[in-house]
Amino acid sequence: MSMLADALIDWGWVGDHLSDIRFRLVQHIELTVLAVGIGLAISLPLAVLSYRRRRFYGPITAVTGILYTIPSLALFALLVPYTGLTSTTAEIGLVSYTLLILIRNIVVGLRGVPEDVKEAARGMGYTPSQLLWRVELPLAMPAIVAGLRIATVTTVGLVTVTSVLTEGGLGYFILNGFRRSFFSTMIFLGAGLSVMLAITADGVLLLVQRWLAPWARARQARSE
Repeated sequence: MSMLADALIDWGWVGDHLSDIRFRLVQHIELTVLAVGIGLAISLPLAVLSYRRRRFYGPITAVTGILYTIPSLALFALLVPYTGLTSTTAEIGLVSYTLLILIRNIVVGLRGVPEDVKEAARGMGYTPSQLLWRVELPLAMPAIVAGLRIATVTTVGLVTVTSVLTEGGLGYFILNGFRRSFFSTMIFLGAGLSVMLAITADGVLLLVQRWLAPWARARQARSE
């Protein structure tokens, strides 16, 4: 395995470009965090609206579902005439792919809150706003974080595609590796780091999920 890696990767080149690798990795993380963060900020109120007014759930998921099914390069091509070859174009596309995942998971989590728990909170004088923030959202946290995990891993992969717009992130290495007559070092470096980043992000969010909702893990252990 090490001999194969040595054949595909020029470690001397890697050592000479550590600063560029670090810059592209940080850029990839920033694009991912920004997209998922904006996606969550948009999805949360839409999900709460869909949860409280069920007639809105169908139209909202229909629109976000259409956005989700548009191929990434096609969506970027539609946006370029208006926003140009910029990071703005990349972020609009990346955010749109997170919406359906996040909205569905938030709504599923909210609907999964036991009715007796909500009735007890109302009996204690909780207002609808207090019920949402103090009871429903905390109990829905496992489903919400599960959606964040899917959205984050998906976005990490899609950021590599945005290199055709901004040459940003780890996709820069993949794109330029092909431009240099299949320079395998750049290609495998970009792809490998993208995979490692996705796995790391998923692991971090899993730890966050366990920290925010320890009762969910205990309940799962009892059921097993």
